[in-house]
Amino acid sequence: MSKPQTILILGNSRLVVFGFRGELIKRLIDEGYRVVVSFPNGPFGQGEQESKQYGCEFIETEVDRRGTNPLRDLSLLRQYIHLIRKIDPDLVFTYTVKCDVYGGIACRLFHKDHFPNITGLGKGLSEGGVITAVTKFLYRISTKKSCCVFFQNSSDKSYFDKNIEYKRGTVLPGSGVNLDDHMPLPYPDTTNIIFTFIGRVMRAKGIEQFIDAATFLKKKYHSVEFHICGYCEEDYKSEMERLNAEGVIVYHGLVKDTTPYEEISHCIVLPSFHPEGVSNVLLEGAAAARPLITTDRPGCRETVDDGVSGYLVREKDSKDLIDKMEMFLDLSESQKKEMGRRGREKMEREFDRNIIVNAYLGEI
Repeated sequence: MSKPQTILILGNSRLVVFGFRGELIKRLIDEGYRVVVSFPNGPFGQGEQESKQYGCEFIETEVDRRGTNPLRDLSLLRQYIHLIRKIDPDLVFTYTVKCDVYGGIACRLFHKDHFPNITGLGKGLSEGGVITAVTKFLYRISTKKSCCVFFQNSSDKSYFDKNIEYKRGTVLPGSGVNLDDHMPLPYPDTTNIIFTFIGRVMRAKGIEQFIDAATFLKKKYHSVEFHICGYCEEDYKSEMERLNAEGVIVYHGLVKDTTPYEEISHCIVLPSFHPEGVSNVLLEGAAAARPLITTDRPGCRETVDDGVSGYLVREKDSKDLIDKMEMFLDLSESQKKEMGRRGREKMEREFDRNIIVNAYLGEI
């Protein structure tokens, strides 16, 4: 069988395609494939500009990331049908729920080899009710003939095994982490211990538990700081501003580069109960040799060896989060550093992004 010449990659943002799959795109181009990527271009044409830097082609598609009306989403299916008809790809990689579903349906219509990546179950499969029933139905249509379904954690694969018919699947270590871009950072040599939350400021990411912990611990430990980096996805902006003014937290808003904030942090905290694939924030934090405190749930627990490279907490449990933060505060400086070192070793051993790239090339 001759190797395919044209590979189409569908995603819902520049970050999903280039931020987490840039290494794959470079490798495919180096191997001689024609690579076409498609996602929303962004307000300043970032998609088109970055595609030129990578040497791949870019065709814009509009993806309503948060809409829940399948009838409105049919416009995305029409775009993908037009796109596949236009470029005639040999195989198609898709990422995130809507791209997996509607890209997969378009692939079935044109008998194209399809490789969806389940980057987390998302609200559609986790909240129940009519939306979950519809999402399951759409996944059954889109993945039934897929060549291989890639999962980012074993719990998501188990869910599909029980609820959605597909031919074959395999579990990858999330999106992996580029260990050259995310190097170990010197551990902060300061008396003030800094806990940092990095992520979208929204309930499901555990922001309320982090605020509860910050409010309680700030009264008890005046030298401890609580930093938050992230865009307010929900109506938290006024609360962030108030807590920042009161000195409970330091709110940085949306940051383009998280490295300076990892550098000053003693521990990265993400008490998320969002249906993650595997959290990239945690992978990058551990790669920077920072201890992690996160939830004992799929998409988070995979990144931590509990008590070795960080701590796991019960989801939606502010008291447990406070207890684990205090356990961390009681560690000596050398113990904190050792946790970070062990986290970096775990990333090198289990989450090197080259593992994912090689898995894709093996499937091709």
